Amino acid sequence: MPVKIAPSILSARFDRLGDQVREAVAAGADMLHIDVMDGHFVPNLTMGPALVKSIRPLTKVPFDVHLMVTRPQDFVKAFADAGADDLTVHVESEHDVRETVRAIHAAGVRAGVVLNPDTAFEKAEPFLGEVELLLVMTVHPGSAGQTFRHDVVPKIRLARAFLDKLGYDVELQVDGGIKVDTAQVAAEAGADILVSGSGIFPDRVAETLRAIRAAAERAFEGR
Repeated sequence: MPVKIAPSILSARFDRLGDQVREAVAAGADMLHIDVMDGHFVPNLTMGPALVKSIRPLTKVPFDVHLMVTRPQDFVKAFADAGADDLTVHVESEHDVRETVRAIHAAGVRAGVVLNPDTAFEKAEPFLGEVELLLVMTVHPGSAGQTFRHDVVPKIRLARAFLDKLGYDVELQVDGGIKVDTAQVAAEAGADILVSGSGIFPDRVAETLRAIRAAAERAFEGR
């Protein structure tokens, strides 16, 4: 399958969020990425279940909710009930990762684990047979518009090789600094899903989304 594009609404204009969601979907977004920050695990505060619920009627594309929170287990039900299709949780958070993954599945939602840029791939290995997603961050989470860290590319390649070798049906996401040039780098390294916020929003949404997709597909053809 071609690489999927997941626009992150963190970079959208919130004074016309509904219009921006519709623009991204009309341009071919495969899913929408929703960054949830609690002001503790990361130093920013963002969206909650009420926002997810408010935009859920606008589209049927999957909502990919990234929980950048200290105790993700406390938020599983609320976001599942609000309309999340995927919930990804950090291995660095304060929780029993396996128990949180089980809670996500019990809520009827796909589960994923997330690695920060400086976290070794091995920290995710014990859970990869139990999840549907692995998200590798190429920036430190907490704010939009950061620069892609090329030193994380070997970890993306390592993750791709590991998933392929074991035959796990796990989608590999890459998030952080994804624009036209870095989309090709991440796709060549093995990404299945590219998350892009400021690379797509808030202006020229259709144009930038399609350009990122074209770059990713060029890389995908050579994999």
